Amino acid sequence: MKRHHITAIIVGCAAIAMSIISGGEFLAHRKPEIIVTGPGVTSVRKLSEWYPGLAGTHGDTDVYVFQGKEPGGSMLVLGGTHPNEPSGLLSAVLLIENVRAARGTLYVIPRANNSGFTHNDPQEGAPASFSINTPDGRERTFRYGSRATNPLDQWPDPDVYIHASTGQHLSGNETRNLNRGYPGRTNGTFTEKVCYGITELIRNENINLTIDLHEASPEYPVINAIVSHERAMPLASGVVLGLEMQDILIGLEPSPKNLRGLTHRELGDATETFAVLMETANPAQGRLRGRTDEALVLEGKDPYYVKAQQLGRLYVPFDENGHPLEERVGRHLAGITEFAFALSMDYPEYEVELEGIPDYYELQERGIGSYLK
Repeated sequence: MKRHHITAIIVGCAAIAMSIISGGEFLAHRKPEIIVTGPGVTSVRKLSEWYPGLAGTHGDTDVYVFQGKEPGGSMLVLGGTHPNEPSGLLSAVLLIENVRAARGTLYVIPRANNSGFTHNDPQEGAPASFSINTPDGRERTFRYGSRATNPLDQWPDPDVYIHASTGQHLSGNETRNLNRGYPGRTNGTFTEKVCYGITELIRNENINLTIDLHEASPEYPVINAIVSHERAMPLASGVVLGLEMQDILIGLEPSPKNLRGLTHRELGDATETFAVLMETANPAQGRLRGRTDEALVLEGKDPYYVKAQQLGRLYVPFDENGHPLEERVGRHLAGITEFAFALSMDYPEYEVELEGIPDYYELQERGIGSYLK
């Protein structure tokens, strides 16, 4: 056999092997990571129960329900609106695996944009996943997804995305951003249908308070903050005071009336829920970061952000300790705790009493792995 024939066979075999490996990794993104159903979960439902149009699609997602022994109000926590903001997912997971409802009902959606967990943002160099060790030496792995719905589920992007109910014009790729599609519609895009399903859950279950968990880059002005619909402002103000009494500093921002499609605006307008969004500081989200690897996701340390802080370019303190995942998840969980308390105090008929939420300072000391089942 001639040498060039042998070379061609070798190259062909190598290409086939690479295709098999990459294809396996691609398909693995479609398989959701394990979430252990904790003792407080009374049922696990599907979002398609509230909007059947999602059934059988990657927009359908798990809804974990905590029904308290005593009647009361109801809360919804959204994690994974943007799957590349991991503190939202991990906060939801810790709720699912640890919390009990003594009064009222808690709903938790850990993967609000389930489709977004099935791919990564191109050209960002982000890890496909990250892992957390548990005290018994085991490893829990979670996917690091994309800010947007997978283009395999919705394509192509228009040049300009027009928000359906208001006519606001946005960049075309925002058409796959779950946090630009509310309140959603049944005859809209795949992403808008997911938004509609969540809105229908809120309407049909009479959700009193909705908390959407997010992360943002340290150079983003709205950071380590609560963004609140005007009707939820009294609640959010009490939460800020409660957190500051624990030495957890947090800002409070009003939901802009001219920025449409977001949870804190549209859910507050379209339903009776008190709608808020929480942001934490994550350098893996920013444009000033260095290498975007698993260590950056977990530890939140980056020398370029330390330098940016020294130059006065950031909206949040940043030193060599960075902003580790424990801190970011801890802020979200502390906020959820305070919101449940504020709701119960201001509206006794909506009382929600939750037990077992990991404490902010204990979480820093023990690590997230200590609370994973």
